[in-house]
Amino acid sequence: QVQLVESGGGLVQAGGSLRLSCVASESIARFNAMGWFRQAPGKQREVVANIFSNGHTIYASSMRGRSTISRDNAKNMMYLDMNSLKPEDTAVYYCNALGPMGGYWGQGTQVTVSS
Repeated sequence: QVQLVESGGGLVQAGGSLRLSCVASESIARFNAMGWFRQAPGKQREVVANIFSNGHTIYASSMRGRSTISRDNAKNMMYLDMNSLKPEDTAVYYCNALGPMGGYWGQGTQVTVSS
């Protein structure tokens, strides 16, 4: 069973920056796609950004221009660099990986942006 573990969340003031990290228990080179999702209280989980095995990236409109997703296959790591954070970015952020055997989720890391 693949395990994904997120880190890097925390409390930040509006306008600040955070880097989220996700480490996988297995080689991420096997994943066709990886991504970051978030879920705010009382809301559905939504995609933040995806990165594919060919390096192609897609961003949600709410985060486009304010975030960068990247992956380091050698370290089995994926990152999300976020800047110009807003209070509405407050949510639990989840790492996701999609491979030939299915999809996997991390346990999430809390990001809280204060105004």
